[in-house]
Amino acid sequence: MRRSNMSDAVAANQPITIRAEVSTVDVNTCKFTVSRTVHPGGMHLFISREQAAGSPLVERLFEISGVWHVLVADDVVAIGKQSEASWSEIKPKIAAVIREQLRSGMPAILSSPMSIHTGKRGDAEIRTLVQDLLDREVNPAVDAHGGKIVLMKVADGHLYIEMTGGCQGCASSQLTLRQGFERMVRRAVPDVVEIIDVTDHLRGQMPYYRPGS
Repeated sequence: MRRSNMSDAVAANQPITIRAEVSTVDVNTCKFTVSRTVHPGGMHLFISREQAAGSPLVERLFEISGVWHVLVADDVVAIGKQSEASWSEIKPKIAAVIREQLRSGMPAILSSPMSIHTGKRGDAEIRTLVQDLLDREVNPAVDAHGGKIVLMKVADGHLYIEMTGGCQGCASSQLTLRQGFERMVRRAVPDVVEIIDVTDHLRGQMPYYRPGS
């Protein structure tokens, strides 16, 4: 891990606390205040699954039965639920999704709209698109954890990546890969057949991850 990222990485590994407050004005709205910034840069409102496409946190929140709309603003996630849904049932699920997303180190929301293309792409075009996604969205967020995802090669639609720095051997590395990066890649480049992690996690600086665990 680079020294310049040490303080950010330490902060990223601190416990995450979440305070949930149901609105006194609208009982179908609950504000989740998080001890970390969920996504910087002002308010982002999502009123449908389609609108959430490619933004890992919001996609996962919409997968919870009863979630109607999602608003993210810095350290706050405000959820609007369907009237028949019960807060006692879905609040723990919402908090768990927020924690997992933050621990993954991946961006919660895409800063730029994702272009979806359904035509067949070759390996060279896939590599260009995925590298742009890494440079623009993924690695700036992962960098706060002292890590980086490197695109090693693309062969017959198979993506080979390596996780370096704080991501190598980190217990959250597979969460970062599967819940964050893979979701974004699948949306942006559906031609990708498989994402293969070739990282030697046992040689990482935080070797808590074990294959198959």
